[in-house]
Amino acid sequence: MAYIINDDCISCGACEAECPVNAITEGDGKYCIDKDTCIECGACAGVCPVNAPNPEA
Repeated sequence: MAYIINDDCISCGACEAECPVNAITEGDGKYCIDKDTCIECGACAGVCPVNAPNPEA
């Protein structure tokens, strides 16, 4: 299940730098994860200071 970034995102960019498959891009007010590219590794969640990336429900 791909990760998504919730509205708690503070646009710090830590997740984008950590993604091994470059699935994360800066969006309008928060970062976004391309669910077709995400490999569900959780690296983004491990570095996020506000726990914004979560497995898609």
